[in-house]
Amino acid sequence: MHLATKRSLARVLTCGIAVTACLQANAQSYPAKPIRLVVGFAAGGPTDIVGRTIAQSLHQSLGQPVITDNRPGAASNIAADHVARSAADGYTLLMGSISLANNATLYSKLSYNLLSDLAPVVRVTNSPFLLCVHPSIPVKSVPELVNFAKARPGQVQYATAGNGSGSHLFTELFASMAAIRVQSIPYKGAAPAISDMVAGQVAFVFDNVIAMVPLHNAGRVRCLAVSSSTRSSIAPAIPTMNEAGIKGYDAEAWFGVFAPAGTPPAVIERINAEVNRAVASPAVRQRFESLGAEPGGGSAPAFARYVREEVDRWGKVIRSAGVSLQ
Repeated sequence: MHLATKRSLARVLTCGIAVTACLQANAQSYPAKPIRLVVGFAAGGPTDIVGRTIAQSLHQSLGQPVITDNRPGAASNIAADHVARSAADGYTLLMGSISLANNATLYSKLSYNLLSDLAPVVRVTNSPFLLCVHPSIPVKSVPELVNFAKARPGQVQYATAGNGSGSHLFTELFASMAAIRVQSIPYKGAAPAISDMVAGQVAFVFDNVIAMVPLHNAGRVRCLAVSSSTRSSIAPAIPTMNEAGIKGYDAEAWFGVFAPAGTPPAVIERINAEVNRAVASPAVRQRFESLGAEPGGGSAPAFARYVREEVDRWGKVIRSAGVSLQ
């Protein structure tokens, strides 16, 4: 080997050792400055509420400000791209949601790759949806709704928060498993979709439990089933989809923290530990449960496996339903 080549290799090795040592030192002193938690939706929405709850708890446990940075747009793709391009040092994090898993298939071209450009850190919480019909619809159970739809193939309309939204894909999964054909009516958000369903403009909606339970209790809608594998703590009398006859149905919205790929393992472990501590605390658990959400937690590898499974699962639903946003 030439002397110049040996010197080049030595410089590369020295540089690598120095970088590794620097990363380890930074990880040990983390955090040494404020952290930004980027949220891909506007203030006041579910992702923002979850993000601010965790940010406050992390501020208390880490001893540094955790600033919520709302960057709405493109179903959280703008925020995800920003975090994916940020320094992998643990000071820019993403409060992600099920939208990220959906977007991986919904969009034919993305400026980032969820599975390679972002590192899952921890699942924060899960939130089920409720399948609800307008009281004028003569059904009081999921089997009755299935029969109602089968007698009117392609004619029964349901409201969604938009193409590719959770309310859309949860219903498409239900329709596929129940072997029915129903017509999606997309709206610009959950609020107008639910409003039109309450007004009787469409037959049913599949939407967030926290939005639907008060309407159910007031008799303005009739909720037939909850999407999760277990009953909701704020609506324990409503059966699960599985109990209602759609065997194997289990779907929930979820929220979790992501970091840029390449973030030091020690930093990811620190954030993971602090979020786990937060979601186990009585104050955070009570906050999430009041929203109809179940506290999460668990390891970073477990969350990474879950994200991959969600990308695959919803990808199949999206392709089967022929949904595309680009």
